[in-house]
Amino acid sequence: MGKMGSRRHLKRLAVPGFWPLLRKEAKWAVKPAPGPHPISRALPLLMIVRDIMGYAKTYREARRLIAEGHFKIDGRVRRDYKFPVGLMDTIEVVDTGEFFRVVPVPVKIMTLVPISKDEASFKLCRIENKTTLRGGRFQLNLHDGKNVVVDPDEAKKLTTMSVVKVSIPDYKLLGHIPLDRGVLVAVIGGMNTGRVGRVVSISEGMRHYRKLVLIEDISGGNFYTSLDKVLAVGVEKPEIALPVTMVLGGLK
Repeated sequence: MGKMGSRRHLKRLAVPGFWPLLRKEAKWAVKPAPGPHPISRALPLLMIVRDIMGYAKTYREARRLIAEGHFKIDGRVRRDYKFPVGLMDTIEVVDTGEFFRVVPVPVKIMTLVPISKDEASFKLCRIENKTTLRGGRFQLNLHDGKNVVVDPDEAKKLTTMSVVKVSIPDYKLLGHIPLDRGVLVAVIGGMNTGRVGRVVSISEGMRHYRKLVLIEDISGGNFYTSLDKVLAVGVEKPEIALPVTMVLGGLK
């Protein structure tokens, strides 16, 4: 995506297409602050509270609720109404005890699905890169901007583009989902965003993240996408709750 106006301001006509805003209803939109997710794959917290959850009717009401600490993102209270919320993040409404997760969905790109308190205690994060640290240890750079340090023996089996299951808010490793044949994946980018299926094959490419992935979706059809647009969500069954329209047949 191109440059979106100034550093502090964002016009509605320039917002990402999946944002739930009427472009001509007003001139300005809330621009997400720099954070764990880029603007092209995130929603500002104020928009989630006002336009998706419906806990406020106006900008001022939503901003007050957030400042009072009524919402947690990944187990931490966030008081910045511009905080960027993206894929796999968990949202807790402190007063009502409700929990939600941001997941990919067709057309809308991202949506919130209700989850249990137990499921809200972890999240799935894709390994974008691995960095060698002093002393021979490795740092995993995750898709949500967080970093996890692991020992060399553990780092050998944790490849880039695979997924780790981490506890929140302390980010301790709970498990690992390799990106391999037979694994369940969700598409998080491109024209197939939101589709879920099993990996049939992974073709060699010039670069690791540009490899072609053949996926069999829940209806039995096959489609291709690139490796950087898929996120592993389970082996035999999904580790996380997905929209009901996705959880059909063998994915239950």
